Amino acid sequence: MNTKKFILQEKDIPQAWYNVMADMKNKPMNPLHPGTKKALKPEDLYPIFAEELARQELNMTDAWIEIPDEVREMYKIWRPTPLVRALGLEKALDTPAHIYFKNESVSPVGSHKLNSAIAQAYYCKKEGVTNITTETGAGQWGAALSMAAKHFGLELAVYMVKVSYHQKPYRRSIMQTFGAQVIASPSMSTKAGRKILTDHPNYQGSLGTAISEAIELAMSTPNCKYTLGSVLNHVSLHQTVIGLEAEKQMEMAGEYPDIVIGCFGGGSNFSGITFPFLRHKLNEGKDIRLIAAEPASCPKLTRGIFQYDFGDEAGYTPLLPMYTLGHNFAPANIHAGGLRYHGAGTIVSQLKKDGLMEAMDIQQLDTFKAGTLFAQCEGIIPAPESSHAIAAAIKEALIAKEEGTRKCILFNLSGHGLIDMAAYDQYLAGDLTNYEVTDEDVAKNLESIEKII
Repeated sequence: MNTKKFILQEKDIPQAWYNVMADMKNKPMNPLHPGTKKALKPEDLYPIFAEELARQELNMTDAWIEIPDEVREMYKIWRPTPLVRALGLEKALDTPAHIYFKNESVSPVGSHKLNSAIAQAYYCKKEGVTNITTETGAGQWGAALSMAAKHFGLELAVYMVKVSYHQKPYRRSIMQTFGAQVIASPSMSTKAGRKILTDHPNYQGSLGTAISEAIELAMSTPNCKYTLGSVLNHVSLHQTVIGLEAEKQMEMAGEYPDIVIGCFGGGSNFSGITFPFLRHKLNEGKDIRLIAAEPASCPKLTRGIFQYDFGDEAGYTPLLPMYTLGHNFAPANIHAGGLRYHGAGTIVSQLKKDGLMEAMDIQQLDTFKAGTLFAQCEGIIPAPESSHAIAAAIKEALIAKEEGTRKCILFNLSGHGLIDMAAYDQYLAGDLTNYEVTDEDVAKNLESIEKII
């Protein structure tokens, strides 16, 4: 193993988050109120989210939003995170490309999710909220929010997608260790969950279902707010600390990336690593490719359509203009549980629509092959989600090898896989398979979705 790290100091932690919407020529279309179908206003979100988060969600004018001192102080526990040149991986691939990764796996809970969890818990506490709810796929977001909730003295209920609840019991244990209540979703504790289980008794869950349950509980519990780990604009905003640090570190390395890659579920870590670099493309015409790596079994960016759709299965959320497979899409039970989401965030969807970024779908077996090679070369076992970004980086590095070009590739290692070893056991035993949806499946699923222009 042969690596080179670029380390920043505490003073280099960003003072403000970057709001890319302020610099976008074509702003994302307005989310719509689910009842009136009229453009959403911040106050429409106040019953669900902390008010400051609602304002951040719809802020399209301020490019920089100050990070509160208390949030920044907590960031200092693990930030700035290292930027690493993957010399071992470069050697194994025999590529002229230079490959860098931003290592978000060094956070206390092992992923990038803490960047937004701390911010959301802080704003809820500041508003006087006592209880919060959320959903989680693979458990990374739930683990992060459980730590943040405990720090700020908030009670937390987490609806964990049922297949992951059983696949990843130690993520559940992490949440419970921090004092969170964890419920397998769909459950009998909500109207949404009961309906889904009545219609489909053996349903193993989806993020859309878990979101519905978490929102319903928040709306029916006094002094309670809902929090979300991906998709929404304010979550992407908080994650930009990743790319803002990476900019400084790439300067230290004396390079600028030709390609920036993030795995893609709803958009949180992809947005975090790419948006700060995107601003140079938007404002200065910088030539840079941004690639979202998503699972072939849940290909909203590569196979979905752009339209208004709900962010959850029961239809509690606002209608979002996004690339979607349909809010009732039932994804395959892949191990990258954090990427099993039917839609893309509104900002990323608009950027994709405008050709400012691209998407790549990756098969499950290819991700584990890439993750295993990365572990052998760099000494870090990556989360199955992050392995999608690694697979995409490897693909681009091999293209550079064929072309004989020395491209500079940067990807986000969004989390480690030390609590995902059951998935690696299955892969090494040859028990994992690929899942891919057909165009016919996608078209059939989208037929039932209301068409709103």
